Amino acid sequence: MAVLPDMIGIVAKDMGASLRFYRLLGLAVPEGVEEENYVEVTSPNGYRISWNSAEMIKSILPEWQDPIGHKIELAFKCDSPDEVDTIYQQLIEAGNKSCKEPWDAFWGQRYAIVYDPDENPISLFASL
Repeated sequence: MAVLPDMIGIVAKDMGASLRFYRLLGLAVPEGVEEENYVEVTSPNGYRISWNSAEMIKSILPEWQDPIGHKIELAFKCDSPDEVDTIYQQLIEAGNKSCKEPWDAFWGQRYAIVYDPDENPISLFASL
């Protein structure tokens, strides 16, 4: 039996804001689902991402609380260092908050970190 990672689930306080953010990252999130409690897409590389409304999570797990701090970060691979800068700028201009502006990391990547609407850190990177 093989157990394989298959999907990342994101708890969204504001489903519409979260879906707009991830559309800016190029995910093919359908229009008209902003009021749904659950939305799922498959990325071009086959990985699934789902958005789960906080209300739905609380109905399943009544003891669920909004976490403090971050233990997991999503990272999006870009085609080039210039694309990291461009996407970072587009996200900031759309009203999202920066965590760390683009920089050339010592491990050989152009890197930037922004917060999604639920304050999850989202990395953008490309090889230098």
